[in-house]
Amino acid sequence: MRSCKELREAKSVYWRGKRRDNNDLTADDLALLGTLGSVLPSLESLSLYVTAAGPDGVQRLAVGLGAGALLAVTKVDLYGMHVGDAGASALAAALDRGALPRLESLGLNNTTISDAGLVALAPILRRRPALEELYLWDTPFGDEGLAALLAPPPPAGAQPPPTGVLTKLELLSLNTTEVTDAGCANLAAALDSGLLPALEELALVGIPPACRQRRGESRRVPV
Repeated sequence: MRSCKELREAKSVYWRGKRRDNNDLTADDLALLGTLGSVLPSLESLSLYVTAAGPDGVQRLAVGLGAGALLAVTKVDLYGMHVGDAGASALAAALDRGALPRLESLGLNNTTISDAGLVALAPILRRRPALEELYLWDTPFGDEGLAALLAPPPPAGAQPPPTGVLTKLELLSLNTTEVTDAGCANLAAALDSGLLPALEELALVGIPPACRQRRGESRRVPV
């Protein structure tokens, strides 16, 4: 960006780095970007790919995002970065403070988030009724993380889930995660109970074949 005016009017920030590139973004850069979140009123898309910002870069980015930060952003895509459980927890805290209020698409592919990180992030995502796409492929969480995202299906005869729980989610990518057959059984039960009513595409490549079979028996959501 050549000027502050150009930055304020930007609708998209896209950075594709290299792990060994000396000119790549640093953790300090991401921390600065976080503090600028409230003065980027036009920004709609933030995509950061394979950037060598160190183990705490995403965490520092999220810490700087306060209420109303990145107000117009609908898409965030972090690919190949070290988010980890600490970064996922920091992102959850930022969303809970009111950052990214219009988020529709979140990509956390190949971001080293385990069950603990998704357990921290999932309740906040479930409270985001505008969320339409969630990409979590090539990320090492398993059944516990998936269960936290879905929330347990209600017992027989109980009231249905409260309105606003991922009711607009159309795409969920779980490719090459560590979800097992048990997690797939919970997923099938969740679909049968009426959770994720808008789901149109469920990506399950690279996890047990029985998962795809259960998916097919459940609601015929295409893989």
